[in-house]
Amino acid sequence: MTLRTRWIALAVIAVFFGALGGALLAPQPAGAVSKEMIELQQQVAQLLQGQQDLRSAVDSNNAALKTLVQQSLDSVNRLGGEMNSLQKSVQEVQANTGARLDTMTQQTQGLADNLQDVQARVGKLSQQLTDVQNLLQSIDAKVSGGAPAGTAAPGGPTGAATPVVPAMPPISADTLYQNALRDYNGAKYDLARQEFSDYIKNFPSNDLAGNAQFYLGEVSYAQGDFKGAVAAYDTVLVNYPTSFKLAASLLKKGLAELELGMKASGTRDLREVVRRFAGSDEAKRAQAKLHEIGAATTTRSR
Repeated sequence: MTLRTRWIALAVIAVFFGALGGALLAPQPAGAVSKEMIELQQQVAQLLQGQQDLRSAVDSNNAALKTLVQQSLDSVNRLGGEMNSLQKSVQEVQANTGARLDTMTQQTQGLADNLQDVQARVGKLSQQLTDVQNLLQSIDAKVSGGAPAGTAAPGGPTGAATPVVPAMPPISADTLYQNALRDYNGAKYDLARQEFSDYIKNFPSNDLAGNAQFYLGEVSYAQGDFKGAVAAYDTVLVNYPTSFKLAASLLKKGLAELELGMKASGTRDLREVVRRFAGSDEAKRAQAKLHEIGAATTTRSR
């Protein structure tokens, strides 16, 4: 192919592509533009409507959520009120239970003391019977052998013997203790105090002397003399280490100290009851009191 022919071919190709580009870049007819504008406006309108629908749905959900939150708050408030009522009821039950427990403990204490007294009396019954028999034998011997001559009774015949009347034996330890315990249970505290004091004075080595000392503390506690009660209970702990009332004395000493505002020493003594007499009724009462005053049952080691 000649050079001239090539140039002619290139010119034809350039004219063709130029016509094609002009067709592509030329403005479209007015009808096509209007149609696209209408479609665009419809799409914008649909978009705005969708946005409005979404906002309505969000507002509705927010309102529902707000209602649920308010209902939850109301439920929490009602639950708080019910919990306060329940706590108050529990406190009242604990107070009533504590009062009933004190009453039952006092009654049980009296029964236990009666049992201890019966056991002591049974142990001494043989000796008492022997003493009575000896006394009867002595009286029989005096009656059989004749009473020794005595001074004449005033106004009586000379030489007439004055009958010998046996002296009344002193009150026994068992009788004195029973009388004191009966008067204590009957709230005759002053009389019971005197009788328990007489028991300790006359029978200091008796098995129930520690019990008598404990009841001196109980009398003081019942009369509101908590300082005297502490001293009486402490005497049991010091002077009667094998007493039946050792645990009860330590417990009541702690309670009396709390009544006096001595929280540290009272708490310490109650914890000591739990430690030394674990599982006993006194330990359970000590635990309940420690819980009531918000104190731990045992001290925490550092």
